[in-house]
Amino acid sequence: MANRIKKGDQVVVTTGKDKGKKGDVVHVDGDRVVVSNVNVVKRHTKPNPQAGIAGGVVEREASIHISNVALFNPASGKADRVGFKVLEDGRKLRVFRSSGEAIDA
Repeated sequence: MANRIKKGDQVVVTTGKDKGKKGDVVHVDGDRVVVSNVNVVKRHTKPNPQAGIAGGVVEREASIHISNVALFNPASGKADRVGFKVLEDGRKLRVFRSSGEAIDA
C-alpha cells in the first residue's frame, strides 16, 4: 500500500497526550512516524567519547503510530484524510479527501 504520509509533510496529531499539535514528519518507518516537537521523551544516554556523545538526560522525539496523525490541509486550516487519484499515464497522486485538491503537484 502506498504511503499516505511522507517525510516532510505537515501533520496534526489526532489522539493522545499531544492531540492538536502540528509538526513536520522527520522520519517514517513502516507504520510509525517521528514528528518534530511531538511526543518528546527524556532519554538517559551513556557517554561515548569515541562517537562524541556527552551523555546525560537528552530530550528527543519518539515515534507515534501513523494512525494517530492526519495530514494538515492549509486551505481549510484543519486535518484532512488522504486519498489517491490515478492519472492517465498511470501515476498515483495524493489528494485531500474533502476537496479533491492535489497534495504534491
